[in-house]
Parts: sequence; C-alpha cells; structure tokens
Amino acid sequence: MLHALSHNLNELITLLRRLSDRQYAQQFEVLSGASIGEHTRHMVEMLQCLHQPSGNVVNYDKRPRDQALQSETATAIDAIGSVLEKLEVANRDLILEQVVGSESVQIQSNYHRELLYNLEHCIHHQALIKVAMIQLGITADRDFGVARSTIEYRNRCAQ
Repeated sequence: MLHALSHNLNELITLLRRLSDRQYAQQFEVLSGASIGEHTRHMVEMLQCLHQPSGNVVNYDKRPRDQALQSETATAIDAIGSVLEKLEVANRDLILEQVVGSESVQIQSNYHRELLYNLEHCIHHQALIKVAMIQLGITADRDFGVARSTIEYRNRCAQ
C-alpha cells in the first residue's frame, strides 16, 4: 500500500511540474469552478492531517486550507515531498473524528486504514484533475486517476 500511495503522489508531482502557476490555479467550469490547485491542496492537507494528529485523533475537517498550496506548484510539490517522507511509520490505533450533520462522531481506525482511505481519495481527485488537464490540452498518463482494480481489469481484458 505504501508503494501504491508513493507511486500515486509521485505521478502527481510529475504532472504538476508540467503546469505553470496560472494553469494550476485556473478555475474550470467542468470542475464546478474548482482548480487543479484546489484539488491538490485538498489531497495534500488530508494526508498532512493524518501525519499531524492531535494525540491519536484525526479530524480531516480541521485542515488549514493553505492558499499558497493551491496557487503555487512549487509549494505543492514541496508539500507532497514532505508527505512522502512521512508515509513509512508503524501502524497505530487512531480515532477518526468528524461532524456528520449535527452529530459529532468518533470511529476507531488505524494508520494503515487511513492510508488506504487517502490513497482512494487521491485517485478520485486525480481523476478530476485529469479532466482539467484535458481542458488545458495537456495529456496525462492513461492510468492517472484510475483505481488499481480498474487498471488490472483493463489489463486482463486486453489479453
């Protein structure tokens, strides 16, 4: 799983290196007015929350929402690099905290489960980023933003 998440984040870095800050921060109607930078910031800050828990409590809703992270490709690349350096830690018990409606919920989890969640979450947002890349006329790898199970299924069908 660590290899898959590392690969996923390195793919994102490769893609971001191809963008100007203007392209990175450009809002796209097909993304409901969001930018590649906003999707990237969201993914990175979720992973940062996982690596900076308050005790053993992780609350993804309490993200800083760093404007530089969503408007500057260099800042995003540095932040992703920092996340990559922190991925390989021992599994530990965590409590996931979130407000759902008006109810505060706490759920038992662990580091590996949350890494898996973040991997799937990144893939989802990278699929949206790929839509923006197409709008910019920039090609992304065929498998960028595609779930591992879908890639494996496509490969089986092609044989």
